[in-house]
Amino acid sequence: MVEVSVTSPDKTTMPVRRKGEPKGEAKAEPVSPVLGSYGRVAAWLSKRVEVALATVDLTLPQYRVLGILAEGASAASGLADRLAVRRPSITAIVDGLVARDLVDQRQEEDDRRRVALRVTPAGARILADADEVVDAYLASMAAHLPSRDEATALRSLELWGRAMAASRESANPGAGERPR
Repeated sequence: MVEVSVTSPDKTTMPVRRKGEPKGEAKAEPVSPVLGSYGRVAAWLSKRVEVALATVDLTLPQYRVLGILAEGASAASGLADRLAVRRPSITAIVDGLVARDLVDQRQEEDDRRRVALRVTPAGARILADADEVVDAYLASMAAHLPSRDEATALRSLELWGRAMAASRESANPGAGERPR
């Protein structure tokens, strides 16, 4: 087993760029840990995403649902499983998205008992706007880092996305297949 520390040492020397200073002129300064653990950093980052989403009138759960539905139609039960929440929670979120005409519900041709959820054109537009706002917000926060670290911070989000997709697939083989 490999042991990994998730807390920063008390003091670390890192290149720090002051606001307004050109990117190439960073000076090494002692830096104290800001949040202390990966979990706390992820929680703070999640809150920042919520703040950005508020500008397009979406909540984080609504954004997550729209993002999954943009990959293809899904039943509410599938959404609940994928989002790791209870089905009544998904029902409330979906009802709100349907009321705003961002998602529609249609009975499946093959099985009339099953209702498929799909993103509407209005939902696709607001999802694109939300992606743009969140990406810009995260990039603006990363811009406070030295150039090399800025690129690493943004690239790490892509890597976490791949890691989560691989984890989900290994836990549920065949989950990546879209319903017909």
